[in-house]
Amino acid sequence: MKIHNIYVDDAGETHWRDIEVEWVEERRGSKLSARLPANGIIFRETSGDYDLDWHPAPRRQYIINLDAGVKITASDGEARDIGAGEVILVEDVRGKGHLSKSIGGKMRHSIFVPVE
Repeated sequence: MKIHNIYVDDAGETHWRDIEVEWVEERRGSKLSARLPANGIIFRETSGDYDLDWHPAPRRQYIINLDAGVKITASDGEARDIGAGEVILVEDVRGKGHLSKSIGGKMRHSIFVPVE
């Protein structure tokens, strides 16, 4: 299982990388990761015409898309379509940030899980 991760370098540019979830336990046909720190949960509904200009993330947080996708472009030019059921860890809390745009004009429901 992978998590998309957008982060900022020392020059303030954002980039993508993938984080592989490390499994630490298996039971009853399931694999589990270690418990990760989190600080609350935020539910979000985003309109189908969402098209946000350059912005940094408001905080380090996981974003879990529930029913639609979002196209996110890092300042280095790499864009990723993050679909329903996929997870992003946004860590670009300074610098230029990223672009965010709805995919296919669909309303998107997501969950934000702050980690600080």
